[in-house]
Amino acid sequence: MSRDSNYDHHISIFSPQGRLYQIEYAHKAASSASGLTSVAVRGANSCAVVTQKKIPDRLMDPSSVTHIFKITEKIGALVTGIYPDCKSAVQRARYEAADFTFKYGYSIPVHVLARRIADIAQVNTQSAGSRPLAAVFLLVGVDDEKGPQVFKVDCAGHYLPFFATASGVKEQEAANFLEKRVDNMKEYTTDETVRCAIMCLGSVLGSDFRGSEIEVACVEGKNGKFHALTEEEIDNHLNAIADDADA
Repeated sequence: MSRDSNYDHHISIFSPQGRLYQIEYAHKAASSASGLTSVAVRGANSCAVVTQKKIPDRLMDPSSVTHIFKITEKIGALVTGIYPDCKSAVQRARYEAADFTFKYGYSIPVHVLARRIADIAQVNTQSAGSRPLAAVFLLVGVDDEKGPQVFKVDCAGHYLPFFATASGVKEQEAANFLEKRVDNMKEYTTDETVRCAIMCLGSVLGSDFRGSEIEVACVEGKNGKFHALTEEEIDNHLNAIADDADA
């Protein structure tokens, strides 16, 4: 047995190397438990999120299975990880957003919500009587002052803004794909933003997919609302990507 294995019994115990093993295990669970890869991209005036859609049981209603959630009218979240933890985290995020609006009279900005979710996640790493939620948030929205915003919040309480990011099983491969296109993202239209995210997912999975096999959502403009794309709209984007590849 490894000497370090004695330091993973509680979340509040540091190893001699300064590591918190329970946090590392939570990261592993959040990235691999769902078996999904998710992508978020920020364009000139819009943001888009894309993830796989896997139905665990053929008897289930496909419309009930989603990892994309509306937090407010203008802010959406793509959450990957252990599904009950994801649902619990989303419910808390909605509560915090509603509480902010009640207190201050205007909708919560994306960066404020990201910081609040991260603060709550970090508190769960301090006590041996709690555990972090195995859920990674990709928050998107268009801020009145800062424009389009993409934030990633992990189970340890890190939160950072991104031009584009990914989470899940093939997170690193997706990040490599996005890095090659980051210089052009600031000029992307809404359609280009959505298609970049879809192409990224298709590239890392190494296969083509139908509109029913992925979930796509976007938000456009300061007055735009976060909404999921229909299967028909997704198919239109897939056809456009295929046409561009053939050209």
